[in-house]
Amino acid sequence: MAYDEYLADRIRQQLKEKRTAFTELKMMGGLCFKVDNKMLCGIHLDKKYGDNLLMARIGEAVYEAELDKPECLPMDFTGRPMKGYIFVTPDGFDTDDDLSYWLDLCIAFNPLAKASKPKKKKAK
Repeated sequence: MAYDEYLADRIRQQLKEKRTAFTELKMMGGLCFKVDNKMLCGIHLDKKYGDNLLMARIGEAVYEAELDKPECLPMDFTGRPMKGYIFVTPDGFDTDDDLSYWLDLCIAFNPLAKASKPKKKKAK
């Protein structure tokens, strides 16, 4: 099962309404939305949770406060949570206002975020 296309469409629509230029990158069965070549948010089908989760890059300044909300989970792929990133369960982005809240947090943090280093091409 792949990521939720309906959620992807909702994210696209809201980013367009917010006049935010973005790109998309499919990765590991999910979808990542990038702004200024930096991860903004994404959709992840979590097998352990059993549903699509919104990945939100919100930064460490608001991380702890947001993580206290019942609809938030630490973003943990490797057994070690990634500070500044959270998963939001479907209850947390059910309405357009809820989704807008998370996207606004992601967009506010994006200028402060560091871009990933470009990967070096392997010599043949």
